[in-house]
Amino acid sequence: MNIRQALKEKNKIVKDISDNTKKLQTYNSVEVGNKRPYSPVTLCGDIERLTASLIELKSKIHRANLPVFELIFEMSELKSNAKALAKMDCTEGKSNKDRYRMDSELVMESEISIRERDEMIKDLEGRIELIQDKLDVHNAMTEI
Repeated sequence: MNIRQALKEKNKIVKDISDNTKKLQTYNSVEVGNKRPYSPVTLCGDIERLTASLIELKSKIHRANLPVFELIFEMSELKSNAKALAKMDCTEGKSNKDRYRMDSELVMESEISIRERDEMIKDLEGRIELIQDKLDVHNAMTEI
């Protein structure tokens, strides 16, 4: 199994754990006389087994990713930076942003314009894409 396949399997296991946990929370207590659709005892066993599998798989993925940890961390930070930039206020000119100042309009200026901000985000997204391409090759070629 390569890393790409392992990541898909990891996501499947995480979903199965989540689904079983929701069933456990929902069907542990039922009204007397009502049929219990799932056994909480069985669900707990399934969750424990799936969790052990998840721990083993994640450990294998992490060991296989040692050579590319720096790229993974870099991509994560670039994504955080792009997300933060996207939230940056670039308002310029007259604005009614301050709803508590009804008597006058605000005149705003920004040091970084919305176009400059958008270009900065586009640049980060390009860098992220290049890193993702490298990671895709690593994930497809590296067996665990």
